[in-house]
Amino acid sequence: MNANSPEAPGRIVLLTTSHRVAPGLLSWPAWQALHAADQVLCADGAHPQLPYLREAGITVDEASPTAEELVDACAGGRTVVVVATGEGEPALTDGLARLAGTGRVAMPELELLPASYDLPGARLLDLVQVMDRIRAECPWSSRQTHKGLAKYGIEEAYELVEAIEEGDRDELREELGDVLLQVVFHARIAEEGSPEDGTNPFSIDDVAAGIVAKLIHRHPHVFGDETATTPEEVKAHWLRTKAVEKQRTSITEGIPLGQPGLALAAKLASRARAADLDIPLPPVEGIGYDLLALAVRAESEGVDPEAALRAAARAYRDAIREAEDADRRP
Repeated sequence: MNANSPEAPGRIVLLTTSHRVAPGLLSWPAWQALHAADQVLCADGAHPQLPYLREAGITVDEASPTAEELVDACAGGRTVVVVATGEGEPALTDGLARLAGTGRVAMPELELLPASYDLPGARLLDLVQVMDRIRAECPWSSRQTHKGLAKYGIEEAYELVEAIEEGDRDELREELGDVLLQVVFHARIAEEGSPEDGTNPFSIDDVAAGIVAKLIHRHPHVFGDETATTPEEVKAHWLRTKAVEKQRTSITEGIPLGQPGLALAAKLASRARAADLDIPLPPVEGIGYDLLALAVRAESEGVDPEAALRAAARAYRDAIREAEDADRRP
């Protein structure tokens, strides 16, 4: 059958775009399809792509045809491009599927043509937009401060550690999201330049830019001319560049004293060992100093004392539950 004959069913091209990619940045096959089309339709007159399509000389008709109307528009071998809205035109595609299922209609060729693709990390833009709206419209979220949210950051970090130790992949994914939310939430608050932040507001982009610059600077073996073939050499690079950045007078600077005691003791021991300092433990007796000695010993043996104690505590919890079950049995 001749493609231009009255009986030719024609072709429908459903053109999808990502709102996370700047409008006008379309693939070459998409531009080819748009220029070659007999008609271009879009149901959304405010679609962000339309100004760029019209600037390129493409006539776009604002219309929301039914499946039957679209099939009729393709009669005679015509090609109709439908620029999909954000929802992806589910009503139209469902209608075309039902029409094809009847077997009584000569259906046009249907092609799904992605005109732009999300890059890795693109959904982070969605999170920023959602957080921006929640901050503006939610009665609870709009009143939160850095200090008020601090406890949630600690809780989410502990829940993340628990998910890692339990080996639950689904829980891990969820807890990573909760931790990420804390980062985006704090950055959104900081963007407002509230009195709590003084005169130095910053955004999530500033946060990301800062960590990117830090990672590049502290990985000269990846982004620079230095070489590192072992984890030990990588750690040496990291400590050296960090020391230059911070210009600290003591290896103990920058260690948060508010962290759990065993972790604090292990961190101090790690800093001392990395600096080749042989510091004897305080010659004082007591439970605290006994725990300090155990934490230092664990760190020297490559054991995380906090994780080791949590593992032992879980075993103790299981023993308690077993004893409780035994008491309840007749």
